[in-house]
Order: sequence, then structure tokens, then C-alpha cells
Amino acid sequence: MFVRSLQLHDFRSWDDLTVDLGPGSTVFVGPNGHGKTNLLESLNYLSTLSSHRVSSDAPMIRAGAAKAFVGSAVVNHGRELIIDVELLEGRANKARMNRSPLRRPREILGVLQSVLFAPEDLSLVRGDPGERRRYLDELLTTRIPRMATVRADYDKVLRQRSALLKTASGSLRRGSSSGDGASALATLDVWDGHLAAHGARLLAARISLVHELMPFVQQAYSSIAPESRLAAVAYRCSLADALPPEFSDADRAPEPDDTEVLEAAFLHQLSVMRQREIERGVCLVGPHRDDVELMLGDQPTKGFASHGESWSYALSLRLGSFALLREDGTDPVLMLDDVFAELDRKRRAALATVAAGAEQVLITAAVPEDVPPELDARRYGVEATQSSDSGAAGRISRISDLSADTGTAASEGEVR
Repeated sequence: MFVRSLQLHDFRSWDDLTVDLGPGSTVFVGPNGHGKTNLLESLNYLSTLSSHRVSSDAPMIRAGAAKAFVGSAVVNHGRELIIDVELLEGRANKARMNRSPLRRPREILGVLQSVLFAPEDLSLVRGDPGERRRYLDELLTTRIPRMATVRADYDKVLRQRSALLKTASGSLRRGSSSGDGASALATLDVWDGHLAAHGARLLAARISLVHELMPFVQQAYSSIAPESRLAAVAYRCSLADALPPEFSDADRAPEPDDTEVLEAAFLHQLSVMRQREIERGVCLVGPHRDDVELMLGDQPTKGFASHGESWSYALSLRLGSFALLREDGTDPVLMLDDVFAELDRKRRAALATVAAGAEQVLITAAVPEDVPPELDARRYGVEATQSSDSGAAGRISRISDLSADTGTAASEGEVR
């Protein structure tokens, strides 16, 4: 799999860009803050429908613009598909495939499979559980695009049930039996069933993914830090008290009836926690409360791992994802966002070894010397200048082909 071309309009610092890419390594070189990361972010968005930098779409629309456009031609096993997304401020985004409108943007998921390693990935090890859940869910929907619908359905039910709990909690605090509070309590059982059904499917898929992913993460970590302790990944479920004991075994292989077992446990735990949830007005059970536990030896990485060990683990999670996707039969696009400068010699070499064997690698670097010499790459220069257009806001990024004889920037950001 590789990206053949990328088109941007009013995305971050890019007002207009068309650049042809291809298999092998490509490096975007330029000072920090000039728009290099925006290129990888746009492709990562087409792959996951999310940004690795922000939690909402609005910051990706260029200042002063009403919408942004991201499009790409992706080649997979000789077949080319053109996908694009229009990001609309305050409205639902629109997506197309081969110029035909799609009902939902998530229908493009799976067309472009990618793995992005960025400095922000240190939060996978040191950050909150939400960071690790997002990592898991993005990998899950990359492998199984239909899981995006399961996630969306779960989130929709969770919002509705949380609103009912908040209403019931408010009524309880006021010491009243208002119609709204009584109605909320009367309908909770129905929403419990929906939450358990969607949540069990998501949980079963996550648990199965962790089981498949762990050996690849262990192998990656041992290759990066052979002198360190054994790495292990385990899924920590908020339903643990209601599950059979065997579910606590990290080595347990998933079973065909796991979804049914999880759904029954989910419903049981919701009944156990019902009064506490009403008192607090929040949903205390479900995959939105879970975590992915990262271990080194018998200690969790968070709070115990050194800075070097944390970087090694973050890199191992991404390399493990890359290896798992390759095991599925597709060589994903590997994107490395200004990370070689953050790594020591040993970790650089380990990452360069993987990158050299990938079908397509897209790299950003502040200076050419940050990129290991074994990655024979086409190089683009990226530079941002203050806009001279009175109707535009902020700086505008431009690209130049440093591998070409002329080395001059294209007038409208086009490089072909």
C-alpha cells in the first residue's frame, strides 16, 4: 500500500497543495512550525478520521477559512482508490470515494492503512487511560473498519444513558420524585440493554486485539532494549469483578462466545452499580472506563519506567501495530513525525531497520542529518511565510522538491 498523491486546501497552514508521492522513503525537511507535521496529520486523518494532535476537527481548518479539504489517491495491491474529506466548521463533515459522495465519512476507513509515530506518543505510556484506549480503537478500526460503527453506536447510547443518570441524580439531590426523574429511572433498563450489547462487541474486539498484539510489542521492545525487562500488555476491564476468573489471564485466547459472556457480565455489573451511578450521575461501567496496562517485568511502566524505557515502549507499540497489520496481509504506510531527533542511536537504528523494509515511509525532520543515511529518500523542503493576501490569515506553507535539479518552490504548492 502507498499514497500516490496528496491534495490539501485550507488545511492548517496549507492553502493549496498537490504533491505526488510514491513507494520508498520521502522526507519533508524544514524548520519546526512551518507545516511539515500538517502533511502527516492530514494523511493520518484520512486513515483514522482523527488527529494525533487535537481532539476536534476545528483547529485543522485554516484560520479565516470556513472549511478544509484533504484528498489522496491510495494504491493497494495494484488497485487505486481516491478518497477525500471536507471538514466543515459547525457542520457534519463530508467524504467521497472515487468522486462519489458517501453517506458517512467512516465509510472511507480501511482504504488507507497507516501507522504514525510522533513525539506525542510518549503519552501512550505516561498519559491518561484515554490515550491508550484511543490507540487501541484506532488500530482496531484500521484492521476492522466496521468496528467504527460499533464504537459510534456505543458512544451514542452512552451519551443518552449518561443524560438519564444526570437527570435522575438531579432529582435525587433535590429530594423530589419529579416526572423527569421518574421517567429517567423507568427507561434505564432499556438503555442498559443497548449499552451492554454494543459495549460487549467492542470489549470482545479489544480483548482479542490485545491478545494478538502483545507478542509483536514484546518482540519490538526486546529488539530495541534487549537488556531491559520483558514487556507485557494487558487489558484492564471495568467488568472484571463480574467476569469468570479465566478472563484475568493475559495469555487466554479469545473464545467464540466471549461477546455473550461479556454482555451478561455487563448487565450484571450495571445492576450492581445502579444506585452508585444514580447518586453520581455518571456511567461507571463499560469500555469507556477501561485501560490498557503496560508492564515491564512485574511493574507498570507508568510511574516506574525511565525516560528511555518509556520512549522504547511507545516506539514498540507503534512497531507492534505495524507488524500486526503486515501480518494481516497489507503493508501499511509508515509515517514518522520528527522522531529521529528524539531517539538515541540504538532506537534510531531499530526504527530505521523497520522503515527500510516498509513499502512507503513518510518522514519529517528539522534538519536532513536527523534522518539515518540508510534511508535513501526523496527530499522535499517545507517553508512557511506570512501571507501577503489581506483576506488570508497567518502563515502559508510552501513545498519545494530538493531532489529536483531546480530546487525551486512551485508557485501554488504543487510538486509533480
